[in-house]
Amino acid sequence: MRIDFLGLEAFVAIAERGSFNRAAAHLNLSQTALSHRMKKLEDDLGVRLLTRTTRQVTLTPAGLELLPKAQGVMAELTSSFVALRDRGRQRLERIAIGCLPTIAVAYLPAVLAAFRRVHPQVGVRVYDNSATEIAEHVQAGRAEFGLTIVAANRWDLEIRPLLKEPFMLVCPDGHALAREAAVNWSALEGVPLVRIAPHTGNRVLIDDALGSRRENLDWRYEVQHVATAVSMVRAGIGLTIVPRLALGTVDPAGVTALSLRNPGVTRTLGIVSKHGIPPSPPAAALLELIVTQLRESARAAADS
Repeated sequence: MRIDFLGLEAFVAIAERGSFNRAAAHLNLSQTALSHRMKKLEDDLGVRLLTRTTRQVTLTPAGLELLPKAQGVMAELTSSFVALRDRGRQRLERIAIGCLPTIAVAYLPAVLAAFRRVHPQVGVRVYDNSATEIAEHVQAGRAEFGLTIVAANRWDLEIRPLLKEPFMLVCPDGHALAREAAVNWSALEGVPLVRIAPHTGNRVLIDDALGSRRENLDWRYEVQHVATAVSMVRAGIGLTIVPRLALGTVDPAGVTALSLRNPGVTRTLGIVSKHGIPPSPPAAALLELIVTQLRESARAAADS
């Protein structure tokens, strides 16, 4: 048989309060509606649960037998609903995303400031990690989406490409190459270079684009972060190659960024998310702010 939860709720409310009037007020019902619920429950069960007089309401033997069981069922349901509601509210009040460190440093603060003006009660956890780590966070459900380097081999994630950005050569202002409009990769042969560790994902893109020509380059130094590499360039230790948007994270004083050609190397930035799981409304709002900011910044960098 189908369980009449509304009828059980009415029965428990009347039994606990000893009055149709008080029970109706508690459930925000009219006494007529409450009476209809009780009658339907009793008709479905085929027994009387309550005896009602002008003065009081008493439980029948069947009602006395049912009451503790009905109270347990209603208490368990109430507890489950409260827990689910609280969990849903908590999820909306704190969202988590993944973002490449260079993007997070240069562009995310302004985006989060705009987001806070619209969603002041929503906290944001940012996993500012490498491309590989971001994909793992999204796949595991720790992050609702990730802004990262798009990799064709991530068949387990939904990918939304946003834009392509070129890699740039960074050299000291006084370097001979700083006067060029663009630099061929062949001009870097024999020049000490600072490369960034492979976990960032940029190194694989450069190596694949250069092919065997990468063996002719003198990758003499290796660091973990773009800011470190640019600082070494400023000190005259070597030159480095970084994505154009990453230049927004470093002090430009004393260095010059130049286009590279033959070949031109680019990376595609995009959004990765889990298949079939749309972002929560706050996360979707934050995502659109990020997309807008990133595209505007990319256009400004291309025009400069």
